[in-house]
Amino acid sequence: MSNPYVASRSAPPPFPHDATDPLLQIVDVTKSYRMGPSTLQVLRGVSLSLNHGEFVAIMGASGSGKSTLLHIAGALDRPDTGRVLFRGQSLEDAGRWGRAFLRNDAFGFVFQFYHLLPELSVLENVLLPAMIRAPFYKALIRARPRKAEALQLLADFGLESRLKHRPGQLSGGERQRVAIARALINQPALLLADEPTGNLDSKTGRTIMDALLRQHKERNQSILLVTHDPHIANLANRTIHLDDGRIVKP
Repeated sequence: MSNPYVASRSAPPPFPHDATDPLLQIVDVTKSYRMGPSTLQVLRGVSLSLNHGEFVAIMGASGSGKSTLLHIAGALDRPDTGRVLFRGQSLEDAGRWGRAFLRNDAFGFVFQFYHLLPELSVLENVLLPAMIRAPFYKALIRARPRKAEALQLLADFGLESRLKHRPGQLSGGERQRVAIARALINQPALLLADEPTGNLDSKTGRTIMDALLRQHKERNQSILLVTHDPHIANLANRTIHLDDGRIVKP
């Protein structure tokens, strides 16, 4: 079957996929980085799969390769060797534009440090992914159908009174809830979260995890989450442990 995400600047067509098959498959992936004259081996033959509607946590110490694996899973980075399949299609074969479409349409990203645009309001930050790929003069028009979804997400996260606020006017927990709403605005097939509570106190972190769990349970949202916290990992359906770039038994 040809890959519908292969290099095209127009929206790729939908393609058939059996929901009983894995949503994401990572097969024997390796990754290294050059550090001056040395090579740092980060991932050493990692394989895993994630099913539709599954919440999987990746746990490990700092430097174990968790974030690198998440970035490769979400087409933010590319492996040295091995394969990444999304809905049965190879990310490597998708090409540059195909991976860009996937990052915008099929994947939602939540990071530790929010990455909100300070000059935009809460509502504008959430709508931003819906504006991408449109010319500037059409961006607001393209985002308009998603406004109701954005308002509903922000209400679900208790932020309906913050729509016009800028990120600098919000607490850390509020900013992270905005980031989650932004990640969900295009109704992604897979939500990828990299230490989403790592920059928050424990009480606020529980609020963030409650928000993610609601999305998982009520919307059947598939989630791949990186954490070093066993209490957070225990909330997942399944936990994968990384140590020195390899999957190990706990």
